[in-house]
Amino acid sequence: MGHAHSHKNGHEHGHDHAPGRGNGDTDCHGLHDHHGHHHAPADFGNAFLIGIALNTVFVVIEAVFGFLYNSMALVADAGHNLSDVLALMLAWGASIAAKRPPSERYTYGFKSSTILAAIGNALLLAVAIGAILFETFHRIMEPQEPQGMVMIIVAGIGIGINAFTAFLFMRGQEDLNIKGAYLHMAADALVSAGVVIAGIAILFTGFWWIDPLVSFAIVAMIAWGTWGLAKDSLKLGLLAVPARIDVGEVRGHLAGLEGVEAVHDLHIWPMSTSETALTAHLVMPGAPCTDEFLHQIAHSLEDRFGIGHATIQIERGTDCETDC
Repeated sequence: MGHAHSHKNGHEHGHDHAPGRGNGDTDCHGLHDHHGHHHAPADFGNAFLIGIALNTVFVVIEAVFGFLYNSMALVADAGHNLSDVLALMLAWGASIAAKRPPSERYTYGFKSSTILAAIGNALLLAVAIGAILFETFHRIMEPQEPQGMVMIIVAGIGIGINAFTAFLFMRGQEDLNIKGAYLHMAADALVSAGVVIAGIAILFTGFWWIDPLVSFAIVAMIAWGTWGLAKDSLKLGLLAVPARIDVGEVRGHLAGLEGVEAVHDLHIWPMSTSETALTAHLVMPGAPCTDEFLHQIAHSLEDRFGIGHATIQIERGTDCETDC
């Protein structure tokens, strides 16, 4: 027996079941699409604007002083900051696009653009790693003595700018897109601190090789962060269940509801870096099916698992006295 169910959000799901009952028996189906009353993602427009402006100015200053005073560590940090400026621009654009209303063609709107931005950020960081490594090896082949005091002053300014920018995004950790921006800025503050320490060491020892050594350490930090961001964003891009959600717990929660005999066709996927959707079929022979019951299910999924878009279908099995 084939069943096609049309959802009011514009999606159609077809399911083929192999019932083990006699001719003439039919299923009773209840379909309810609930969008939880969750709060919209916080607006970080001002944070993005301030962060982009401050870091753009600092990238120029750091790169100029790095080349003028032979500090590859400053140049590497400038390259890292440049990739972060581009990352902030991508994340900001995605957050704006995600707020656009759905249309006939894009029934979910552009929420998934935040996932694309996270993937793009990882790619930008990979490019930055290659550029910094290339320039560092070049400086090793043609060593030049860096100016320790310049490194200390410029990188010290960087600590303040990056730490302040990270603070602007601190309250948005539940959104991978905003979390990526926060981690970029927090890592930059730590990297700048490392450059300050390197400048102090060079000032007191005169060892030029400390500068490219710090540059390699910066690259290693960038690579580590990039790997984690790339893994998380690609999983979301492939519609994997968000890491914070345990499918077994969700299934057990639904199966434990009063009157539920079985749960099947359970699907959980990310709509964006901060919103999650679910569809499920609940087998409930003879159990009452009301809007209040369906709303209770949806609200419990949102409160316990952070799933704000739930579509629940009730199946009656062999008992078809009433439709839901």
